[in-house]
Amino acid sequence: MTRETTPETSRYADFEGLRRQAIALRREGLSLRQIRGRLQVYNNDLLHRLVKGEPPPEWTKRPNAKDDLRERARELRLEGRTYDQIQVELGCSKSSISLWVRDLPKPERRDPAEQAKLAAQKRWEHELAVRDVERRKTKEAATREVGAMTDRELLLAGAALYWAEGAKDKPYSRRENVLFVNSDPGVVLVYLAWLRLLEVEPQRLTYRVMIHATADVEGAKRYWADLVGVDPGTFQKSTIKNHNPKTLRKNVGPEYRGCLVIRVAQGAELYRRIEGWWCGIVGAVDSISRA
Repeated sequence: MTRETTPETSRYADFEGLRRQAIALRREGLSLRQIRGRLQVYNNDLLHRLVKGEPPPEWTKRPNAKDDLRERARELRLEGRTYDQIQVELGCSKSSISLWVRDLPKPERRDPAEQAKLAAQKRWEHELAVRDVERRKTKEAATREVGAMTDRELLLAGAALYWAEGAKDKPYSRRENVLFVNSDPGVVLVYLAWLRLLEVEPQRLTYRVMIHATADVEGAKRYWADLVGVDPGTFQKSTIKNHNPKTLRKNVGPEYRGCLVIRVAQGAELYRRIEGWWCGIVGAVDSISRA
């Protein structure tokens, strides 16, 4: 075999011997810098010729920062997106997109009406996202306005909450029962905190689930029991509501857990106090309006 005698290799008389060593080192997983140090070959052109044809080890390959963008661009192209649409979503140049997807089939041209509809939908999605951000900011600001609650504030809030959601006595049917029904976990937790403030003993409370027959009754019972911190076995028999198949229900799916019914045993005296508190709130507001 002819020996290399170019000026670049004159100081390395045995080019083939060096190449065999370089290839062996490359196959061991060494980088070019490591091979350069082992063989003391400091000419970059010669070094690349010594390992020509041998792929670099995996550990020396740097990840391409645009690999994820490229894959996402190809996914979008296969969905039928145009270069403009891909550019808007990924924020990269059209030239890069063109290189990444040039082997993929071009999307079918849509008629102008469909294009306008898609553009309008995109604008509406953007508007909804903006509104959602504003909605979240408003809620967070309002949450901070509440801060810590005093016992008096919780007393009044609980009385108003019960009068809005709890069972009430009627002149034609004297039932001074403290019975509360709600499907909102937050409302239930506030109500229970209010009962604790009133020093209602936990053993006076009974729980029952009220739910549609088509739902996961046992799953709902476990959910509510975990929320209030009791054993599901202590729950009373669930109240099952039959559903009219002709009526479309929206409260379906795994998030639907029916309502929790909370009853305070021997609650006649408590009920009278609740009604009194409510009358006090109404009277106080009326006095303010007359002032």
